[in-house]
Amino acid sequence: MSSDVETLLRAPTAYAIARRAIAAMEQHRVWPTPGNFEVWIHYVAHKDGPLAAEIDQMLEAGEAFTDAVGEQLAAKYLPKAKLNGEILDAGDALAQELDSVSRAIESARETSEAYGQQLATASKSLENEDTSGIKEMVETLTSATRRVQRENRTLETQLADTTAEVGRLKEHLELVRRDALTDGLTHLANRKAFDEALEKACSEAEASGQTLTLAVLDIDHFKSFNDTWGHQTGDQVIRYVASVIGRAGRSPRIAARYGGEEFALIFPGETGETARAVLEDIREEVSSRVLKRRSTNEDLGAITVSAGFAERGPGETTAGLVERADAALYASKRGGRNRTTAADPVAKAA
Repeated sequence: MSSDVETLLRAPTAYAIARRAIAAMEQHRVWPTPGNFEVWIHYVAHKDGPLAAEIDQMLEAGEAFTDAVGEQLAAKYLPKAKLNGEILDAGDALAQELDSVSRAIESARETSEAYGQQLATASKSLENEDTSGIKEMVETLTSATRRVQRENRTLETQLADTTAEVGRLKEHLELVRRDALTDGLTHLANRKAFDEALEKACSEAEASGQTLTLAVLDIDHFKSFNDTWGHQTGDQVIRYVASVIGRAGRSPRIAARYGGEEFALIFPGETGETARAVLEDIREEVSSRVLKRRSTNEDLGAITVSAGFAERGPGETTAGLVERADAALYASKRGGRNRTTAADPVAKAA
């Protein structure tokens, strides 16, 4: 599918496809961000494909096409987005291999050094013997020892250089991975990093029996705000809210941009009541400041956020925890916004 679309976009039909994509996005009230635009280009250019089928199904069900939905569809269907994830996975595998190589190199260096020392000791212990045969053997061993020691010194230098290069490569891979797991606008963890962190946190909580709480937050009336002030000012608001959430989400907590104007906080080892207090502090700090538009210095008014949180139940899946936290967030929205809501407890099996 991708190659067909790429061909169409390099033909005279490209402008017509782009106009159809924009018209479809406007019809369904989808913001024309670069990510959304790419998804909808593929949608109108390949109406019989699985991407179009999934979007049609969403639209028929009356579901909103948010930025988060666009990101999920891109990761699922568009080659470039899928490739980014595959590169990260390959980087993880390569980093593990480099660790293994480093350990093997160090082990080889230690083995070589021990071998040289053993030969040297054997040579010294035989030096006082008078037997001609032993004397000849001593000379042979001594010569071999010196040769091995010289080779060992050369090998050790080469191994040290190789180990240093492996270390530099590992650091570079870590930087690349960190960038790939960081949201470019807010510098919080991105959706992929959040998914990985939550999966790990749930596994550790299940193994240790410790508490784990997940919170999700959403900027209230953000779409209307963008309609009034535009995307650049909208980005300013997102960065401001992210900065408040980021301060509350310092390690071992994990703060992430979940998608669009939605954020998430993972609280390993912390109860729902602790999370509630943190979310209330975030909500109050965000709403206490009147923002100004940078380009004109106009007052933007107060920004508010709604939040929901769920404390993980014994044996609860990651998907189940996310679903309950999301439900709590939407309860805050339905309840009037600018509030924090706890999720219903995990339903017990009959």
